[in-house]
Amino acid sequence: MFNPNQDSSFAQNKAQFRDVKNPYEPELGSMPENNMSKEDMDNVNKTGTTIVALTTEDGVVMASDMRASLGGRIVSNKNVQKVEEIQPNAALSISGGVGGAQSFIRSLRAETNLYEARRGEYMSMQALSTLASNMLRGGPFFMVVPILAGVDDEGPVVYGLDPSGASMSDKYTAQGSGMPYAYGVLESEYDEDMSMDEAVQAAAQAIKSASERDTSSGNGIHVTKITRENVEIVGYKDVDEVLD
Repeated sequence: MFNPNQDSSFAQNKAQFRDVKNPYEPELGSMPENNMSKEDMDNVNKTGTTIVALTTEDGVVMASDMRASLGGRIVSNKNVQKVEEIQPNAALSISGGVGGAQSFIRSLRAETNLYEARRGEYMSMQALSTLASNMLRGGPFFMVVPILAGVDDEGPVVYGLDPSGASMSDKYTAQGSGMPYAYGVLESEYDEDMSMDEAVQAAAQAIKSASERDTSSGNGIHVTKITRENVEIVGYKDVDEVLD
């Protein structure tokens, strides 16, 4: 009589099948490590940065300046796009180290593309914010402090993220070296009932105020409008081109 518990070949095959992973199960690859010292960071291109995001009933408005600095000492680039589409209803605006931010965006896009291919739908904003914060915590994306924003079935939402893995949603937020100046404008200008156009004006004014006092921010503005179907990014060399 056949006894599967006593048949060694059966038990071996059973163990092999148990170890086979489901090919459709989402998973993250291993993250590389970095060993950058404080001296290394003194020569890293940084965005310096002022980035802001505001929610409205119709979508989300993000704005960011266009300056990058070398170790905070000199302006290394005057035409940096600090916001990128992650999926057609979500975008990420970055502050911190440029290299880490670029790597983070590529990795996040790869995961959302894989999710869409497997599930046939976009990742929800809550899931996307959880994924992003998990990737930031202890990962190789050194000194990246982004804002994630988008619109899904739950409506428009903004998340402030940080390297510790924190993910905090709010009606509006700001990050970067110009954050204190930007928040002063957002606190006085933001209204939950504001239109997208009014949000653009408030975001642009926040970037302008920060650029006038923060030496690491300036050289223009990118304005991003996010809806359920589209991410639109437009750059301007002068913030006054946006303001009425």
